[in-house]
Amino acid sequence: MYLISREAVAERAFTGEYNEFDEVGEYYCTVCGNHLFRSTSKFSSSCGWPSFFEADKEGIYYKRDLTYGMDRIEVLCKTHLGHVFYDGPKPTGMRYCMNSISLEFVPDSEK
Repeated sequence: MYLISREAVAERAFTGEYNEFDEVGEYYCTVCGNHLFRSTSKFSSSCGWPSFFEADKEGIYYKRDLTYGMDRIEVLCKTHLGHVFYDGPKPTGMRYCMNSISLEFVPDSEK
């Protein structure tokens, strides 16, 4: 958890708990508890990480990430969550590619 949340190391693709997960509910940050995503914005991107086309704008911020010779946009709250790319589906065209270990899922039935 430390390497992913604090050192911004990505989970290995296709290993995260929420990659192939389609329950109805909401996703929160495991570190700070901020609300991040609704399950209605989750989609299968085949990239190996849970992907969403829309995020809670109040819960996150963005930072340019030039590591590993790439130019990406890092998604954070009080911890590293993943990256966002501009190759997602409509209506936003965004693909929030998140680390499962950074997410806590709460099903609608428990709210």
